[in-house]
Amino acid sequence: MKKSISVNKKSVGRPKKKGGVHPVSAVRLPPTISGAVDDWATKQEDKPSRSEAIRRLVEIGLKAKTK
Repeated sequence: MKKSISVNKKSVGRPKKKGGVHPVSAVRLPPTISGAVDDWATKQEDKPSRSEAIRRLVEIGLKAKTK
């Protein structure tokens, strides 16, 4: 009996992202806050997307000292 040929089976679905998979957190922002986030993002050197700007602002907020 001959050995069967191995076949590389493709996985179904979307491929995993390179940096790993992080859970999605959806946030609803009033127009005033989303506008402020956009304004902040345009003042940055690298002009981040709204998602990246929100991530950076959350990190800044978490590092801030509270009273």
